[in-house]
Order: sequence, then C-alpha cells, then structure tokens
Amino acid sequence: MDDNRRTLLFTLTGNDRPGVTRQLFATLEAHPVTVLDVEQLVVRSRLVLAVLVGVDGDDAALAATRAAVRHAAADMDMDVETVSGAAEDDERRHNRIHVTMMGSPLLPGAVSRVAAEIADRGGNIDRIRRVASYPVTAIVFEGSGVSVEELRRPLAAIASSQAADIAVQEAGLDRRGQYLVVMDVDSTFIQDEVIDLLADEAGVMPEVADITERAMAGELDFEASLRARAALLEGLPVAALDRVRERITLTPGARTLCRTLHRLGYRVALVSGGFTEVIAPIAAELGVSDVRANTLEVRDGLLTGRVIGPVIDRLGKKAALQQFARVYEIPTRRTIAIGDGANDVDMLAAAGLGIAFNAKAAARAAADTAVSVPYLDSVLYLIGVTREEIESADAREGLETPAPPLLD
Repeated sequence: MDDNRRTLLFTLTGNDRPGVTRQLFATLEAHPVTVLDVEQLVVRSRLVLAVLVGVDGDDAALAATRAAVRHAAADMDMDVETVSGAAEDDERRHNRIHVTMMGSPLLPGAVSRVAAEIADRGGNIDRIRRVASYPVTAIVFEGSGVSVEELRRPLAAIASSQAADIAVQEAGLDRRGQYLVVMDVDSTFIQDEVIDLLADEAGVMPEVADITERAMAGELDFEASLRARAALLEGLPVAALDRVRERITLTPGARTLCRTLHRLGYRVALVSGGFTEVIAPIAAELGVSDVRANTLEVRDGLLTGRVIGPVIDRLGKKAALQQFARVYEIPTRRTIAIGDGANDVDMLAAAGLGIAFNAKAAARAAADTAVSVPYLDSVLYLIGVTREEIESADAREGLETPAPPLLD
C-alpha cells in the first residue's frame, strides 16, 4: 500500500432506518477515500455498519474524513467508533469454519462454552447469525484460525453436557456444490419400524419382538435376525403391505427436508434394513427415486417368508452411499448420512458429514454431529439453509411451511 494511504475503520451503531448507508457513503464521496471493506448487520432493529476505507493524502485528509463521518453519524443520531490502520487478516480469510448450534431451548451456557472452546484453541469468532427461531433456535458461528479436527471432539462433549446439537464444518467452495443426502428409514425418515407393522398384520408381534431382543443382546447378527423375522411373515397376503404403508407416519419435517433438498439440486436417497415394497412407494411420493432396501419374496399373492437378493445391513448401507456417490460423481466430502441405530454406524462414519438423528449411543459415537430435536428438517440448518429461505421458497410455490409444532 502507498505510504500516503492509510486506513480508517468506521463502526456505526444505532436504530436502523432507511438511508443510513446512503448518507454515510454520500459523506465519504466528498473525501479522497476508497472503499476496502463493508459489513452490515441488523439485529432486532439495531444496526451495526462497519466500513473500512483507504485514505489518500496527509494527516489533514485523514482528520477531515474522520470529522465528516462523526458529523454524519450525529445527524443520524448514531454512535460511531473510528480505528486507524485496520489491516487485513490473512488467517481470517483462509482458515475458516462454520459451527452450527441448535437447541430447544438454546441456553447461554452452551453458547458460552462453545465460544470459549474456539478461543482456547486459538480461533476467532468473526460473525454469529441466527438461521432459525422455530421449531428450534439455531445459530451459526463463522470463525477462523482453528481446524475442524481440533474442534469436533471437544464440541461433541459440550453438546452432550449442554443438551445442544453442534456441528462443525469447513467453510469454503464445497458448501456450494451438489450434495448427496442418504437417510435411514425406520425411526429416522419415518416414526415406525416396518417389520413391527408387518408383524402386527401377521399376528406375530411377540415372536418378532423376541427375535429383535435377541439381536440387540448380540445373540443374532442383523442378517440372521432379518431372515428369522421375515420367516414369521409367511402366508401374509400382499394386500397387507398396502395397509402397512397407510399406517406409516413420516417423521415431522421429512416432507420439508426432501422438498428443500430437491430445490437445491441435491441428490436424495433412502437406505433401509426394511423392505422395498413398503418404502419405495413412500419415497416416490416425495420425489426420492433412489432407494436401497431388502426385498420380500412373493408367490401367488402371499409372502413366502423369504428375503431375496443382497441383504441391506450396516455394510450394505455404507456400500449404497458409496455407490450413489460414484454414480452421481459426488465426492465423499459432499455426502451426508442420517441415521439412528447401530445398523447405520458404517454409513455415518463413511459420509463427509454423519448426522445421528435422535440416535442410540453407537450411532452418536460414529457420527460427526447429532440432532436431538424431533424435526428432520432441522438438518437443513447444518448445511446453511435458513428457516426464512425455506418459508420464502414454499410461499413462491403456494405452499405453507408447517409452523410449530412442525408436523407435515
């Protein structure tokens, strides 16, 4: 920079109203300055406007510019602070992160501990903004000077102790690319367990529950338990599958999530240890064409009790995510997996961002972050989509975004 050119950083604060920015820059127009940086923020009708200018000239030019801005601020009943020589911070520009926090409610202690963790590791919080006020409060820290790897584990501990959901991601161009979002179905995308609904139709709930309990105790692996439970469905009419589909309840926010992801141009897939015959029609209704699940054998209009084709277990879910990513040529770092159970562990660990949704301990341990509120569309806040953007997009299409409690 030329020795005759110094910088001044003006920070105006006060009640927001039309014309503040115009008047400030009209004042600066009469002085030998160039605009180097501008940031403006309005919070609850309070304005913060920061302008960094380079001043060409001597000390008199610097003093005259400073005085003119002070007078303009006084005319607008604004407070102004002036700092000389504010240099660019390369660390802020090149080493950036996003930390998203969600809570219902979001408490000060959780925010304090996250801010302290960032500071203690040499990071800086450059901006904080709210992305949602309902059905959860979600805020984003835009920070710098600390890596994702340094923060993920300590912030996960804070999330657990403070009843908040916290996700740490790198900022940068990747956040603007196409993503692949792969979701588990039972107890994630839907609120039900399909095998239990089928067992109820077949009148074998106690027997299926016993096998499930043995599997959870480690006596049976997933494939063995799946085949044993499917065998109990032998003789069940195919019409029962239609009745089960009608009984299924989507997780609140599932429709909003799919609709918004499709608007963004993202690829969406469902993977399940359940059954294609039940899941595929539901997926099609929501515009999800990629489904990977198990297939029940049918003969003469009745279930035979056998599962045909490859079994979709925890390794199968991981393989499905990787295959979808290859087909759509989406790098692993731009894949998101969402699941709740031990069967989702490998998929969560393999994804660029693994999200444990109201999950069991094994899934939470494998995931990069957890979502503890019962609204599936809260996942959107983790990828930078705001509630206002969702509602605006719905309004343009004549749709009404579900209001709290979020039931859609």
